[in-house]
Amino acid sequence: MIFIVVKFPVKPEYADSWLSHVEAFTHATRAEPGNLWFEWSRSTEEPDTYVLVEAFQDGAGEAHVNSEHFRAAMETMRPLVQRAPQIVSTVIEGATGWNKMGELGID
Repeated sequence: MIFIVVKFPVKPEYADSWLSHVEAFTHATRAEPGNLWFEWSRSTEEPDTYVLVEAFQDGAGEAHVNSEHFRAAMETMRPLVQRAPQIVSTVIEGATGWNKMGELGID
């Protein structure tokens, strides 16, 4: 599984409308074959920062970054961010999705 977390430092004037600006990208990515999840959150400590948590099945990441909707999203986002987003991207061997947190097991 390819696991990615990206922090987007949004210009303050776009912070409240960010999700509407990335809505088409979000829907298109969630519809991609191999997309496991694509979830946005807003930082509680930095209200102008959005955090994207996404995952793809092995081999699906290349199609994502080469898609037309990815290219269009980069053009849409570029003038809305304060600086280049920070990213962590890694492959987690053998993972196929979320696991239960054992330390807080409730069943």
